[in-house]
Amino acid sequence: MKKTALLLIDVQESFRHRPYWNEDELPAFQAKLQQLIAGAEQRGVPVINILHEDGDAAFSAESGLVRPQAWLSHRPAATFVKHVHNALTDSGLQPWLIRHGIQRLIVSGIRTEQCCETTTRVASDLGYEVDFVTEATLTFAMSHPLSGQAFSPAQIRAKTELVLAGRFADIVSVEQALAKLER
Repeated sequence: MKKTALLLIDVQESFRHRPYWNEDELPAFQAKLQQLIAGAEQRGVPVINILHEDGDAAFSAESGLVRPQAWLSHRPAATFVKHVHNALTDSGLQPWLIRHGIQRLIVSGIRTEQCCETTTRVASDLGYEVDFVTEATLTFAMSHPLSGQAFSPAQIRAKTELVLAGRFADIVSVEQALAKLER
């Protein structure tokens, strides 16, 4: 079995202060993410918090919002702060993974098509085996900048699965991700 870590990407208070924040899908996301965290912890898999910090008011260090969302109750094995969209290149995560012999990553967090997808692509390029647990990611409706076409969170998740599957990651459910930890 490959040594694995669970990444919780940007599940932070900053998002609650953005104009697109919407809690319609939050309960399902919380339930799936808590199930994934509990399963990882029961199996001795390190759970890593990744937080995003940048010049945006809600994501600035000074805001006090660059911290895990209050409903998270786990004790992370480590916490890293990133300043780019992927969790690996500037946060200190990559050296930590190497030091701990991690070969496989389970990706979860906020936003499905942004930092979760970008981290998945970079991790794959760096040689990690990646499981993308879409149901343990959260995103928000968006509109195309040119056509104005609206895309629902479900459509965005489906597009993300489409472009990642088979090339950059295995698309798995919480149950499938946890079952892989038994092998």
